[in-house]
Amino acid sequence: MSRRKGRIAAFQALYAWEATAAPLDELLEFNWPQTAEAEESKINAGTKTFASLLVAGTIENIKIIDEKIKENLQHWDFSRLKRVDVAILRISVYSLLFQPDIPPQVVMEEAVKISIEYGEDESFRFINGILNTIKEKVCGK
Repeated sequence: MSRRKGRIAAFQALYAWEATAAPLDELLEFNWPQTAEAEESKINAGTKTFASLLVAGTIENIKIIDEKIKENLQHWDFSRLKRVDVAILRISVYSLLFQPDIPPQVVMEEAVKISIEYGEDESFRFINGILNTIKEKVCGK
């Protein structure tokens, strides 16, 4: 199982959910390529289960997650954030709040790596800053 691929699939599913309002069961099929190389990006059953947990848990707790993000935005309006950044923040905040078995530092490192690959040039700094603030409030330093 690759948790990185699972996080990428989850972030892509949440991006699709935000953009198209696709139903959850459709999102959890993960029928799109996760990276440029479609064959390499296919996800196995364990990875798909992990991604499904992230997507379903995030959507189920979306109000709590979005409030946490909004509380920690400085000089930014939530509606103006890039959808890619929002999707990465949402799965990461879900993990920080609801997956205590995953170390916060791992959540943050993965979010930064995904944002470097899929976000804009400065996305990783923005995402790291927001997640670090939330991590300190939720998990301590």
